[in-house]
Amino acid sequence: MLDSDKKRVSRCHCIADLRRVAKRRLPRVMFDYMDGGAEDEVALHGNCAGFDAWRLVPRVLVDVDQVDMQTTIMGQASALPLVVAPTGMNRLFHYRGEMAVAPAAARAGLIYSLSSMSSFDIDTMGAATDGPKWFQIYVWKDRGVIREFIQRCRASGYHALCLTVDVPAFGKRERDLRNGMVIPPRFTPSSLLDMALHPHWWWKLITNEPMTLANVVGKAGQGLNDVTSLSQYATDQLDQSVTWDDMAWMIQEWGGPFAIKGVTCAEDAVRAVQTGATGIIISNHGGRQLDQAPAPIEVLPEIVDAVAGRAEVILDGGVRRGADVVKARAL
Repeated sequence: MLDSDKKRVSRCHCIADLRRVAKRRLPRVMFDYMDGGAEDEVALHGNCAGFDAWRLVPRVLVDVDQVDMQTTIMGQASALPLVVAPTGMNRLFHYRGEMAVAPAAARAGLIYSLSSMSSFDIDTMGAATDGPKWFQIYVWKDRGVIREFIQRCRASGYHALCLTVDVPAFGKRERDLRNGMVIPPRFTPSSLLDMALHPHWWWKLITNEPMTLANVVGKAGQGLNDVTSLSQYATDQLDQSVTWDDMAWMIQEWGGPFAIKGVTCAEDAVRAVQTGATGIIISNHGGRQLDQAPAPIEVLPEIVDAVAGRAEVILDGGVRRGADVVKARAL
């Protein structure tokens, strides 16, 4: 990290501050890709607003001299009740990408989740940190790819799989459509000019190893290892015919802790438990898929009741402060 970066981050006291720094540092097309949601972004904004519907009622004269926030998540110790969620193509936003995030999570005593769409591969990230790790996976049309990913995760010391199930088709992310952040990219003159006006970003991008989707290198065809070709391959591989039977097969193939990510109703949570999931991750994909999906915090109580302790419940979406964590835990 450069001194100028450290100074900016040192002035950050909350997630909103970090967001403002990112907005200044990144070209608009990249910031909007990271920050935006589907269509009118109702679900995106609802994720945060859902926490505002709740208030904290303190109980006074309680001894809080010693506070211990350690917990266990799917069999692994964690310094806080937090998991670093999987996010794809980290190097679009910072040249070190996952190589910066995973070691930071380990130093903080947190579980790190690697995305299938990561810019460094399963094996590299497995060797990069000895902290607790999960791998986020999809149901690919080529089941051989799933088996290969599972074998590589075992060999590289990953503790759990996290199956994302809320992407039968990509959401209509209108910020990306306007900016040309599509497959293949169709950047507008204004987008290209904006990138040129962020020299620190593009200089780091072009002076480091080429950006790619590392886990699927070599799978799109001979010589087709550029990020556009690999993104198209990954998009084509997402299986829209996936059912609960596919999840059951993956659980059996993996044979370890297994979370399902993208659940927003009690009925699906119960079905997931019956199918063998050990973790239920309540998520609407950060508001990036179905724009009218409920906020995770809204459906948390009913899902916890329905699961009834048979699996761990994790909330994903809208968490911006410690108070949000407290509200989720209280519910």
